[in-house]
Amino acid sequence: MRDAEEAGRSAPPRSARGQVSLSVVEAGVGVLFVVAVASAFAFGTPAGGLGADEQLDAYAQDAATVLANEPPQHRDATRLSEVAASETAFDRERDALERRVDRILPDNLMYSVETQHGSVGQVRPSNAPVGVARVPTGSGRVTIWVWYA
Repeated sequence: MRDAEEAGRSAPPRSARGQVSLSVVEAGVGVLFVVAVASAFAFGTPAGGLGADEQLDAYAQDAATVLANEPPQHRDATRLSEVAASETAFDRERDALERRVDRILPDNLMYSVETQHGSVGQVRPSNAPVGVARVPTGSGRVTIWVWYA
């Protein structure tokens, strides 16, 4: 360096920046993590999703939507309009409807699908929360009730 100064050139300036040691960075990250976890416990998680009654209504509506948009086994516009058309059609489609609803709904739910010609599923309880969906068809209304098993 002296040679450079003596030759009339100045030495490059030394940087005034220092380096933070890795252990200080790790400690800072650890403190932030602890604060984040403590905040989560203090303030809780955001309330999200649906309540039990709303969830049951959503399950019933989902099942109704699927059934209302499925093609019929024999005639009419949809599977639901077919089972609501007549007592003969309901009796003919009863088992197929029950199997289909069993596949649509989760295993922890029980259900009842009611038309003016009959119903499939289980008997609706009087003391449990239930979800309901009603679908109008050309032959009458179909009501789907669901509840937790």
